[in-house]
Parts: sequence; C-alpha cells; structure tokens
Amino acid sequence: MPTYDYECDACGHTFEEFQSISADVLVKCPKCGKKKLRRLFGTGAAIVFKGSGFYQTDYRSDSYKKAAAADKKSAETKSAEKKDSKAAKKKTKPKPKSKPGS
Repeated sequence: MPTYDYECDACGHTFEEFQSISADVLVKCPKCGKKKLRRLFGTGAAIVFKGSGFYQTDYRSDSYKKAAAADKKSAETKSAEKKDSKAAKKKTKPKPKSKPGS
C-alpha cells in the first residue's frame, strides 16, 4: 500500500497518509476539520518491488552467477556422496545367523 501526501488549502497543513490504492481520497483536514484537503502528486503512489522476483536473478553480476554455480555443484557432489555412503552401509549389514538343525 502506498503513502500519499496531502495538503489542506485552508490551513496549509501537510501530512502523509498510508492507504490502499483503491481507497477514497481524504477530504477533511485532521488539523482544522475543514473539507479543503487535496492529495498531492508525488512519488508516494509509486510501486516498489521488494523481496524475491525476476529482477533479483536476471540482473546479477557475473561473479555472483559463478559463485552460485560453484555452490550448486558442491551441494550436488555432497548429496551424491551421502547416497553412496548409505548404499555402502546397506551392503555391509550382517546376515542373520541360521539356527542349527534348520
């Protein structure tokens, strides 16, 4: 939700209001109480992209991409080593002893 700037034409009071894009424009000044409030044009209604998204991965530097690829390869080799060690443990399990006379 964007922050909008408002100014009262009656008393000159200016303030910012955090409200939804679809919310109605405020008309009553919180300071003087007159209905002479107007919303100002400015940067408050701009959309800001934060968090993960297309820009985070598409515009990375080459050094970042190389480091990420190296991390991925090392993670893959570690997971392969774990699988190999688990398979080796399964092969070395002792067999149950059979009872005499069976």
